[in-house]
Amino acid sequence: MISGFVHNGCFREAINCYYRLLVTSSSRVRPDFYTFPVVLKACGDLVDGKKVHCWVLKLGVCLDLYIDASLIHMYSKFGFVSDARKVFDVMGVRDKGSWNAMISGFCQNGNAVEALGVFEEMRMEGVKLDSTTVSSILPVCAPLGEGLKGIMIHVYAIKHGLEFDIFVSNALINMYAKLGELVSSRKVFSQMIARDLVSWNSLISAYEQNNDPISALNLFSEMMESKFQPDVFTLVSLASVVAQCGDDHKSRSIHGFTMRQGWMREGSFIENAVMDMYAKLGFIDLARKVFEKMAYRDVISWNTLITGYAQNGLASEAIEVFREMEGCKGIVPDQGTLVSILPAFSHLGSLQHGMRIHGHSIKVGLCMDIFVGTCLIDLYVKCGRLDDAILLFKQVPRRSSVPWNAIISGHGIHGYGEVALKIFGEMQDDGVKPDHVTFVSVLSACSHAGLVEQGQSCFQLMRQKYGIEPSLKHYGCMVDLLGRAGHLDIAYEFIKNMPIRPDASVWGALLGACKIHQNEELGKVASEQLFEVDPENVGYYVLVSNMYASSGKWDGVDKVRSLARDRGLRKTPGWSSIEVNKKVNVFYTGNQSHPQCEEIYKELGGLLSKMKSLGYVPDYSFVLQDVEDDEKENILTSHSERLAIAYGIINTPPKTPIRIFKNLRVCGDCHNATKLISKITEREIIVRDSNRFHHFRNGQCSCGDYW
Repeated sequence: MISGFVHNGCFREAINCYYRLLVTSSSRVRPDFYTFPVVLKACGDLVDGKKVHCWVLKLGVCLDLYIDASLIHMYSKFGFVSDARKVFDVMGVRDKGSWNAMISGFCQNGNAVEALGVFEEMRMEGVKLDSTTVSSILPVCAPLGEGLKGIMIHVYAIKHGLEFDIFVSNALINMYAKLGELVSSRKVFSQMIARDLVSWNSLISAYEQNNDPISALNLFSEMMESKFQPDVFTLVSLASVVAQCGDDHKSRSIHGFTMRQGWMREGSFIENAVMDMYAKLGFIDLARKVFEKMAYRDVISWNTLITGYAQNGLASEAIEVFREMEGCKGIVPDQGTLVSILPAFSHLGSLQHGMRIHGHSIKVGLCMDIFVGTCLIDLYVKCGRLDDAILLFKQVPRRSSVPWNAIISGHGIHGYGEVALKIFGEMQDDGVKPDHVTFVSVLSACSHAGLVEQGQSCFQLMRQKYGIEPSLKHYGCMVDLLGRAGHLDIAYEFIKNMPIRPDASVWGALLGACKIHQNEELGKVASEQLFEVDPENVGYYVLVSNMYASSGKWDGVDKVRSLARDRGLRKTPGWSSIEVNKKVNVFYTGNQSHPQCEEIYKELGGLLSKMKSLGYVPDYSFVLQDVEDDEKENILTSHSERLAIAYGIINTPPKTPIRIFKNLRVCGDCHNATKLISKITEREIIVRDSNRFHHFRNGQCSCGDYW
């Protein structure tokens, strides 16, 4: 009767039937070896499971292999793998099923190291592996970086005729995908005698995880031709693939298909994937609509929306959603939440709110999580607290390249290129293999500090020692490195010799260098290429316009501005922000609406007089309008960063640091003015612009006037 209930999914009825057996039966009718495995499968919570375990001990049947294996499964199901391990350790005899149960229990609960440990024990005791063992252990090899062990298990499977088992093959596809070995994944798939939907999904997911959307779509077409119908897991992978392709049309097709299948009503799993797809395509309003229509929202749903806003540059909206989430009953922020929201606080330079999240991460035991820790390092770096970032870096696990990349990048944007190179050397000495992100961080650090030879050496090291083929980001960093240092002709030759077609970031780096060094001829070449490859980016039109304006060529300015207007492009307004007493104040150039406007301009007037007494002469080349000199001086004085600095001086105690965040590059005249203001006020002024950090102290800047 109990078995019949379990077989039909009536678990509560099975448990009630078991309790009736205990209460109503005579003393000679008791649960036996056949009863407990079935009852343990029916347990809906740990309380029932422990009660059954007590009866197992009371009746002395705890040495039965099947019962012990069922107890291991039960404890693992509810997340109590330590209790499962205790049952496993006291077993007098262990068969293959017991070992598999213990390995599977650790794998299900994310205890990859322990799972591999049990696997090694099993192997050392000479227990023969079967398809269940192999398919259970293979998924943990890649996350632990045990690719060689995974290959050895594959060899074992071939020797013992297990490689054609469908579960083993699917596990192998997934393992090789996570190791980035797509050729091996495809080879396993091609050699399968029989395939199920999981096989197709596994390989589609493999291509999706390794950023090969075209192959994923081609495989999906093969799957449909083979008469396999997609399920929710197929569509989750396809949603990500479509986002990678940037295909607007297919995104709506996927959404429509899921709605027609009724999957959008079956829970948040597929809805989260559709929401993520729209967010990655830049349709954040559509992502929000999906979110609003969800009948049930789990923590992943909230995380997805927060991440979507943050990825689309809408940090304030991301923070607003996070606050909604905090007020939502039954939703507890997890690791994914912190990783989603911290970049938003970093973007706005909201140090106090970011520190509150740091406190929460300590409270819930997540501050040492490698991803949360890295986001916190990034927060402190981007809020100008490099010392705090270094302190945190020394505390988090550093076995992977992720935290190393963050601290190297941090030193780079603060202008400490030589320190960044030193840390890069320590990373290699510690046996941590650099990845493509590492080299972007290192090359960028060299560029900010003008370390041309060191940057060129790192570029060669990346290819020759680590076998990493440069991406467009690496090429862009090299052009920036050479161009910023004044080697414009070399940078242009470098671009012409690139084995891949330069994109907007590469030509943009050259154009920026041409603007710095006033090379209008080469700047015109770069701008023509930019207007061809990225005609909708208004920033490049502004850069060309500014290049002409700084040399007084107003006809060129009018021509470029007219071209931008004809294409419906509008310049991004410059703004600067400062956080005082946990409130972020934003200033735009010429701002007259702030409640303390009169005090701010009065403070700026006083500072201007003192600056002139120290030899300050306004540099009108940074006024990009054709107006009289007195008006030019007023424009320079009302630049957004100066308004924010004056506000900080008025509203913070004397001699305390001031932290300013600017969305555009700081102009040369404001740079000179801020150096003098730091000397006059005896304050450290930290300015983060769109490119890097500037630390102004006693009339000097950390960039050494190289930026």
